[in-house]
Amino acid sequence: MTVPNTPGTRAELTARISDWMNAYVTAWASNEPEEIRALFSDDARYRTEPYAEPWVGPEKIVDGWLHLADAPGSFTFEWHPLAVTDEVSVVQGTTRYATGPVYSNLWVIRFAPDGRANDFTEWWMDQAQDAENETEVEAPPTGPALDHTPPGQ
Repeated sequence: MTVPNTPGTRAELTARISDWMNAYVTAWASNEPEEIRALFSDDARYRTEPYAEPWVGPEKIVDGWLHLADAPGSFTFEWHPLAVTDEVSVVQGTTRYATGPVYSNLWVIRFAPDGRANDFTEWWMDQAQDAENETEVEAPPTGPALDHTPPGQ
């Protein structure tokens, strides 16, 4: 996937993030290494949490991604852009797992000149709360709640 990263109108920038996000969600659902690799520049940094040690480069990103892979069909993801500029997009999303956990997501994506991401950081918050009585509900460990230590560390 190559989407040129040239200054553009708001509509062009929104189309760029939509195309990139659609490709990301497709890769997330398939766990196909080539689809994952195509999203990121050669020197990309991927953080599964804001202060986590990043996975650097497409091969480390693919390895980390597959280490934490969600099974195809095990989740749904809805998103919308909060901010879109030539260099960075901020996306707000909701991930719902078939097993029950629901996560609020905030992603900061910085783009290389060729339109691939060169820096990706995600924040995720567990929505495990009983709306009726405002008490915490224990969610089973799955998806993003798993160990985010890069493989081989």
